[in-house]
Amino acid sequence: MKICLVASSGGHLEELAFVKYINMDYDCFLITEKVSELNEKFCDKVYFVDQINRKERFAFFKVLRLFLVGVRILHTEKPDCFISTGALISIPILILGKLSRKKVIFIETFARVESGSISGKIAYYFADLFIVYWKNLLKIYPKAVYINPFEER
Repeated sequence: MKICLVASSGGHLEELAFVKYINMDYDCFLITEKVSELNEKFCDKVYFVDQINRKERFAFFKVLRLFLVGVRILHTEKPDCFISTGALISIPILILGKLSRKKVIFIETFARVESGSISGKIAYYFADLFIVYWKNLLKIYPKAVYINPFEER
């Protein structure tokens, strides 16, 4: 099984680092923003894309370009599953994954305690598995799976 990990830089990427142990059992690759400073090696392959700020003037065109870049990456890599913690760069890639009939897993960011993120609200409608870290987010995402990261397993 091949897994596509996708996240924006900063906190989203740091949270995605918590699932990087998947690399031990599965082939994976990472899609993130060019501004990312990777302190750890996530995967053997890392694809860097342009950073997108939803408030910038040409954000829509950058999102369209990301769809095209995503098609090229996914055609090359052929992943079976997609895992993301958000934000904006993840949505085009996850949509492409869903259109390819692959499994999509979205993990709502740990920082969202009272309200959902924009990327989470979009991904919720098509993700095969949607995970939240805070029980009260189940009011916003009733079909989500609640996982308490502080609970001993």
